[in-house]
Amino acid sequence: MHIAILTFPGFNEIDSLVALGILNRVKAPGWRVTLCGPETSVTSMNGVTVEMQSRLCDLPGADAVLVGSGLHTRDIVDDPKRLSTLRLDPTRQLIGAQCSGALILARLGLLDGVPACTDLTTRPWVQEAGVEVLDRPFHASGNLATAGGCLASPYLAGWLIARCQGEEAARAALHYVAPVGEKAAYVERALAHIRPGLPDGQEG
Repeated sequence: MHIAILTFPGFNEIDSLVALGILNRVKAPGWRVTLCGPETSVTSMNGVTVEMQSRLCDLPGADAVLVGSGLHTRDIVDDPKRLSTLRLDPTRQLIGAQCSGALILARLGLLDGVPACTDLTTRPWVQEAGVEVLDRPFHASGNLATAGGCLASPYLAGWLIARCQGEEAARAALHYVAPVGEKAAYVERALAHIRPGLPDGQEG
């Protein structure tokens, strides 16, 4: 199981690195989580440079893809050549997007008829792309999920774990990162957002 976290120059560290940390709480055989970018290393919006563990050419072979947000998302979606390198297929991949990552999904045509969550800055651009934006932190429909607000990143990671490893695995991963003294309440709140986006029969 390969999960690629799409990470462009100017990326938001919270989106990519929090998801990376939570997803790596799963220790199942074959479970692999990578930061995936267009170059061998990418520098964040706050000047943090990280090495990429996979490249854009690896996206079609990934089982799941999370699209992070960043400073240059609008430049990416306005560049047909760059957008064409993002080969995603929700018929066989689980695909999630954080904040402005929803704009990438919208411009790829993956959100046709599917409402989305995004951050307040990106909201008007996603709406201009013809997508209904929900005033919620997380929404999933089928194999597509979106999250709005940096700290909604754990919901996206939890959804992916629940889809692939079951709700108890998601509960364990979220419990590990939740604040001490708030763990039970935090996990239940997160799962309350995630459960409606799980297939029938997978909840509980």
